[in-house]
Amino acid sequence: MKALSLKASLLIMGASGIVAQVTLLRELLVSFLGNELTLGIILANWLLLEAIGSYIIGKSVERIKKRLEVYVFLQLFFSIALPFSITLCRAFKNILLATPGEGLGFAPIFYSSFFILLPVSLSHGALFTYGCKLYSLWGRENAASIGKVYVLETIGSIVGGLFITFLLIHYLHSFDIAFLISSMNALISICLLWPKDTPFLHIRNALLVFSFIFALLFIFLLFSPVSEKIHQSSIQHQWKGLNPVHYENSIYGNITVTQKGEQITFFTDGILSITTPVPDIASIEDFVHFSMLFHKKPDSVLILSGGAGGMINEVLKYPVARVDYVELDPLLLKLIHKFPTPLTQSELSDPRVKIHYADGRFFVEKTRQRFDLIFIGLPAPQELQTNRLFSSEFFSTARRKMNPGGIIVLTLPGSLTYISPELRGLNGCILDTLKSIFTYVRIIPGDTNLYFASDSGMLDRATTQDIIKRLEERRIPTSLFTKSYIEYRLHERWLDWFLKSMEREEVNINSDFRPLGVFFSLSYWNALFSPYLSKLFKWFEGLSLELAIGITAFLTVFFSIFFLTKPRLSGYSLPYAIFTSGFADMMLDLAIIFTFQTLYGYLYHQIGLLITIFMVGIAASSFFITRRLDRIRKGYVLFLATELSIVLFSLLLPFVLSIPSHHLEKTAVHVLLYVTFLVMSFICGALVGLQFPLAIKIYMKTRSSERRVGHTAGLLYGADLFGGFFGGLFGGVLLLPLLGLKDSCFMMAIVKMSSLLLILLFTRIQK
Repeated sequence: MKALSLKASLLIMGASGIVAQVTLLRELLVSFLGNELTLGIILANWLLLEAIGSYIIGKSVERIKKRLEVYVFLQLFFSIALPFSITLCRAFKNILLATPGEGLGFAPIFYSSFFILLPVSLSHGALFTYGCKLYSLWGRENAASIGKVYVLETIGSIVGGLFITFLLIHYLHSFDIAFLISSMNALISICLLWPKDTPFLHIRNALLVFSFIFALLFIFLLFSPVSEKIHQSSIQHQWKGLNPVHYENSIYGNITVTQKGEQITFFTDGILSITTPVPDIASIEDFVHFSMLFHKKPDSVLILSGGAGGMINEVLKYPVARVDYVELDPLLLKLIHKFPTPLTQSELSDPRVKIHYADGRFFVEKTRQRFDLIFIGLPAPQELQTNRLFSSEFFSTARRKMNPGGIIVLTLPGSLTYISPELRGLNGCILDTLKSIFTYVRIIPGDTNLYFASDSGMLDRATTQDIIKRLEERRIPTSLFTKSYIEYRLHERWLDWFLKSMEREEVNINSDFRPLGVFFSLSYWNALFSPYLSKLFKWFEGLSLELAIGITAFLTVFFSIFFLTKPRLSGYSLPYAIFTSGFADMMLDLAIIFTFQTLYGYLYHQIGLLITIFMVGIAASSFFITRRLDRIRKGYVLFLATELSIVLFSLLLPFVLSIPSHHLEKTAVHVLLYVTFLVMSFICGALVGLQFPLAIKIYMKTRSSERRVGHTAGLLYGADLFGGFFGGLFGGVLLLPLLGLKDSCFMMAIVKMSSLLLILLFTRIQK
């Protein structure tokens, strides 16, 4: 076996893992109508399965003699499993008898993504453990070999992440990407097995033949029309009954276009976005005409998302001078132009309409324009990205960009029959936030609640007759928006009933650094699709820093007693430390990305740069410490120093990121804070990168007689991934929304202090 081939294989393993993860994640988000909760479930399942593969399957490496053959088998299995899993992503809804566009509950999302990811994640996790063992046999069996494999895999992940973010997504569909990755794995398998003098019927020769066959097959599929046929066939199956005519990915997500007769529908990540030429006219007329008629003379209008396909058309019925329309993804409007209808052609070609491809909040912060009306065309803050348009900080910014008498308008889910606790929580949170910024807030209850906020008393004073009079005077042609309809919608009984149903004691403000709107939105979504978990969400609603500290303290005491009564197991305090580091690392990285996105906008490539810098930190520090492992004498002391460093980093991070954010309008502060984000990302990755090789050295030294490379690599790598599993599942769904940035980071400091205490209690510091 050539050392160069093994190193190349480990690099490919890292690149394959990140590319497979991103590709399958994007596919599953389309099927699951992705939000923050589904994203967390999918990422958590990936990490959980990788951890199981690394530890459970990886344990066999010490018993099996033909380790290279098993390693190659896992590579070939991974290469077959990836395109198979993509096929399952697009077919499973039909297996579950669910229709395209239909939402799924927590349980179907969890077990579907678990089984879809299982063959890919499980085999990829096991590859790490077997790779560590093979590398140790090529060199020598010590901790440094595992550290070097960790570095090589991380470098491969960096390269793979950059390629899929900036290149592959732009030019290849999911099956092309899968066949490319699969062919690379098959080709490197040939290099690992060739040349070798073995008997003709030896298993190694059989694997070599299979490697040749699979390499040729995947290369053929990649460069032949067959790949496109598989891709199109799976799309037709995925969107069965809706006649998909176009399916395309951008860096922001997936857009699918379906057509039935003359009706064209655009789906964004599986969610219905636009229907033309006959849109949902009732909702659009409600949203637009009440807003335009509450204002005495609207002249300048800003629409943040959702404007094409009817909304702009209704706004243009008024004598406005300018309509600024902001969409994040240029692909959406590109496809609207590709599949035009008279409605979309007329509204988007009107000279009064100015289209901006930008993050909505970023545009509002940077524009010098002032507006009479600002429409937020997003239904609810279901994720950290969209929450930024429902926070108190954004409302304050929007208020400064409004003309005197200006109104900001948004919608939230509602009901005229029953306000559930989840619906009350979501509406109450945004209502409290609007009231904290604006003098007047007016609500029109319905199946969709309309919210209007302004500092002008004319919003509050406008009567039903005023609205009817303005509609008649302006001679606005409408379909359903009539005098009797206005009287019905503005009848005081609806508002009285709504306000009585919304009565509650607590006040919840949705802010950038404590995005409660995300939690309440996900709680409502969960109540619709998984009502059996409502009590769990209600319990989590009471989560506080004090409770989190109490739980952490209880676990620390529990493990202390457990290790005291089971001295042989006290050595597992080290894997526990790696577990908490994986948990904290995922949480802190999410906090950095989330805060950057909040302050600077959804700048996709720059967020990709943050993630890359984070992984460079892991690779650089791992490489640095691995090169010096054999010379380190006080490994315990150094490991404890890294534990303490993570504690201090967790305590300092929220202050470093949030204090200068109030002065971003100053160029020097803007640049300084941007550089600070890059530095924090690097340090966050570097601290964990330092820990992993040190933990391996310590664990192997204390248990050298019973634990070898394979077991150590599988156990500690699995612990790291298992910690990431909890961080991915709870970080963006519970901790950041409920505790906020500052308390979430403080909780991570408490968690790391618990692992630090356990190591001090049960590990003798070597001098």
